[in-house]
Amino acid sequence: MAADPAQTFREEAAELLVQLEETLLNLEQAPGDRDLVDTAFRALHTLKGSGAMFGFDAAAAFTHHLENAFDLVRQGRLAVTSPLIGVGLAARDHIRALIEDAAGADPAGGEALLAQLAEMVEAPPAGEDEDEGEGWREDGEPAPAPRGAATWRIRFALARDAMERGTNPLLLLDELCGLGTATVTANTDDLPDLDDIDPAALYLRWDVILTTAQPRSAIDDVFIFVLDDMTLAVESILAGEERLGDILVDRGAVAPEAVEAAAARQERLGALLVRDGKVSPDGVQAALAEQKHLRKEGEEAPAAGSIRVPAERLDGLMDQVGELVIAQARLKQMIAGGDLAQVKSIAEEIERLSNGLRDTTMGIRMVPIGTLFGRFRRLVRDLAKALGKDIALTVAGEETELDKTMIERLNDPLVHLIRNAADHGLEPAEERLAAGKPAQGRIHLAAVHSGAQVLITVSDDGRGMNAAAIRAKAEERGLIAPGAGLSDGELFELVLQPGFSTAAQVTSVSGRGVGMDVVKRNIDSLRGTIAIASRSGAGSEVTLRLPLTLAIIDGLLVRVGRGRYVIPLAAVEECVELSQAEDRRSQGRSFLGIRGELVPFLRLRELFACEAPPEPFQKVVVVSTAELRIGLVVDQIVGEHQTVIKSLSKLHADIQSFSGATILGDGTVALILDVPHLVELGQALEQRLQDS
Repeated sequence: MAADPAQTFREEAAELLVQLEETLLNLEQAPGDRDLVDTAFRALHTLKGSGAMFGFDAAAAFTHHLENAFDLVRQGRLAVTSPLIGVGLAARDHIRALIEDAAGADPAGGEALLAQLAEMVEAPPAGEDEDEGEGWREDGEPAPAPRGAATWRIRFALARDAMERGTNPLLLLDELCGLGTATVTANTDDLPDLDDIDPAALYLRWDVILTTAQPRSAIDDVFIFVLDDMTLAVESILAGEERLGDILVDRGAVAPEAVEAAAARQERLGALLVRDGKVSPDGVQAALAEQKHLRKEGEEAPAAGSIRVPAERLDGLMDQVGELVIAQARLKQMIAGGDLAQVKSIAEEIERLSNGLRDTTMGIRMVPIGTLFGRFRRLVRDLAKALGKDIALTVAGEETELDKTMIERLNDPLVHLIRNAADHGLEPAEERLAAGKPAQGRIHLAAVHSGAQVLITVSDDGRGMNAAAIRAKAEERGLIAPGAGLSDGELFELVLQPGFSTAAQVTSVSGRGVGMDVVKRNIDSLRGTIAIASRSGAGSEVTLRLPLTLAIIDGLLVRVGRGRYVIPLAAVEECVELSQAEDRRSQGRSFLGIRGELVPFLRLRELFACEAPPEPFQKVVVVSTAELRIGLVVDQIVGEHQTVIKSLSKLHADIQSFSGATILGDGTVALILDVPHLVELGQALEQRLQDS
C-alpha cells in the first residue's frame, strides 16, 4: 500500500522539530555559534517549504515568520537572547500543534507568539520587500551577489502525474528563488498539441540559474520529498565551464554588451589586485584550480546508509523471531534422547541461525538512550523558569542502548523524578549560597550497561531527603509502627507508597503525592527495580535497574511439583541445595544460613498451593533486587532457557507473582516469576518474624 504523503511529512517534520528544539537549547548556551544559527534556519526553511508543498498551509505560514527572524540573526541584524529562544521554543510547540491538528491548535496563542516575535524583530528598511523582486534592483539589473555566493545551474523535470499527487511545481520554484538570486526559464519542448493535452498532466521542465550563499545541500532540501520521482541535475557554473553570462545571453535575459562590460570590469579588478601586490598571478590560477573541486558537489551522492522502517514491522519481526526460538527449542527437545546424528546437526545449525537472527533483530530494536535524555533539556529549562531556580542538566552515557519499547515507557517515570528533583531536591539560590554551594543547582542523568541490564540514575546536588520527616509521615499514616527500627534506605523506600508526600505545600510542579508511586508501578511493569539513596545536604540519587529488552530474556527453568516456572537469569545470584536437616531446622522461621548470612526464603510449593509431595532434596535459588535478596525453594533446577515473553491476558492481570508466560519446547506453558514482588513478600515475612 502506498505511503500517505501527509503522514510521511508528519514523520519528517517530527524529526525536524526535535532537531530544532535541541538546536535552540544549544544556541541559548552558545549564542555566537553560527553553525547552530544556520541549523535552526535550515530546519525552519525545510519545515516551511515542505509544509506548503503537502498542504499544511497554516503551519507553513506561521513558520515563515520564525524563519524571517532567524534570517535576521544570520545576517547579524538580530541578537540571540534568552527571550528570543523562549519564543522560538513556544513557536516550535505551536508549529507541532498545527501539523498534528491545525483545527485543534490555539489561534490566539499563535497570534500572541507572533506579536512577541514582532517586538523583537526590527522592521526592514523602507522599500525592501522580501517576497517581491528578491535579488534584483529597481532598474531591473541583478543585485550584487552576496559575499561567498556560488552560482548553480539547476535543471529539473517532475513526474508526469506529479500534480495529481499534490505536488505544486510553483512552490518548488519559490523555494529555489528564496535561496538567493534566481532566473527561471520554463522548457516547453515536451508540450503536446492542444488536442492531446491531459489537463492533469505536467509537461513542463525548468532551467534555473541560482546565485546563493547557501550550500549545495540547501538546493537538495527543496526537492527532498519528490526526489525519487523526478530528474534533477545541479551543476556549478565555474571558469572553463559554460559561463553564466553566455547562458543569460542565450535566453535573452541580458544583452551581450552588458556581459562584455562585466567581463572587462572583472579583468581590470584582477589586474589591479596583481599590480598592488595583493594577489600574485600564480595565486589567481591556483584559486581557479581550487574552484574546480566544487564540481564534485554536483556528482551523485552515495547511497543512504539507513532506511526508515515502521515500528509495527519491527514488532512483527520480533514476534516471528520469538516463534522461531520456540520452534527451535521444541526440535532440540524432540531429538535430545535419540541417536539421529544428522538431525542433531541440523538442529544445532538452526539453533545457531535462530540465535543470530534473534540478536540481529534485537539489535535493530535497540535505540541510544540519548534520544530520551534529549527531551528533558526542555523540561528542565521550563521547570527552572516556573520555579525561579537556576538549574543545569548534565547527562552521561547517552550512547547506552535500550529496547525502543523501554525507551517509550521510561519517559513518564523520568519526568516525575526530574520534577521532584527540581522542586523538592534543589534549594533556592539564596539557600544554596548560605550552605556554601554554587547558586546553580544540578540534575544529573546517567545510563550504563550492567550485564544484561541497564542502570539509569537521576541525581541532584540539593538538600537531600529528610529521613525524620519521612518517618513521621509514615507513622502518621500507619505505614510503620512508631519507633520501628528501619534503616534510612528502608525509610526512603516508603516514598514509593501511593499518596506519600512530605511537601509542606502543593505547587504546580509537585507535592500531591501522586508521582513516586506511579514511577514504581511503571518500573515494575518493565520488570525493573528502584533504589533510592540520599545524604542530608548533599543530594539524592534514584537508580532504575532495567532489563535490556522486554521481548526475549535468558531465564532459569525450575520445577515446583508438576509445574515449571522461569526465573529471569539476571536476578539469580546463586543456587544451593536445601538438605532435609536444614529444611527441618528452618520450619517456622524460613531463614537459611549462607556463608554466615541469614537469607529469608519462600517455599514456592506453599505459595502456589502445590499438592504433589516434595522432592527429597530441594534446591534454593537466591535472587536479588536492588540490595534485597531472598531464596526461592524449588523441587528441581532444569537449566537455562531462552525465554520468549508472552503477556498475560487481562483476566490474569491481578496475579502479582507472575510477570508473563513462555512456551516451552514441548508446547506447554511456563509462568515467569515476578522477582521484585517475590522479594517484597520475603522481606515482609522477615519483618513480621522480627516484630513477633
